[in-house]
Amino acid sequence: QVKVVESGGNLVQVGGSLNLSCTVSGRNSDDYTVGWFRRTPGNEREGVICRKWSGGTTAYTDSIKGRFTISRDVAKNNAQTTLYLLMNSLKPEDTAVYYCAADFDGVDFNRPPDRGRTSCPHGAEYNTWGQGTQVTVSS
Repeated sequence: QVKVVESGGNLVQVGGSLNLSCTVSGRNSDDYTVGWFRRTPGNEREGVICRKWSGGTTAYTDSIKGRFTISRDVAKNNAQTTLYLLMNSLKPEDTAVYYCAADFDGVDFNRPPDRGRTSCPHGAEYNTWGQGTQVTVSS
């Protein structure tokens, strides 16, 4: 059974940085897609950055371009992967609950997003989600 756990959310000042972590376990495969999403009260979730690791397809929302990057560490035999979302030059509008999602069955990158100016496909494409971690950027 696939399990996804995020961590690393915190309160940070404008212009600061945070590095969120997402541990994906339970499937021994390198062929999967991971998405970082965020949600603010009263809004639909927004795909922040999404990546299919085999093939390297990457999608992201316009507002994070040049500021956020995604990376990963893979344990031996692909038994567990830790994904990172490095967020630099944080702005108040980055404040949200951030969620990590993983899918091993295939994500359709042509599917329209939940909302926003993002090329990340709709969150319904992902079948396993973490519990979320709060990021608050104070001005």
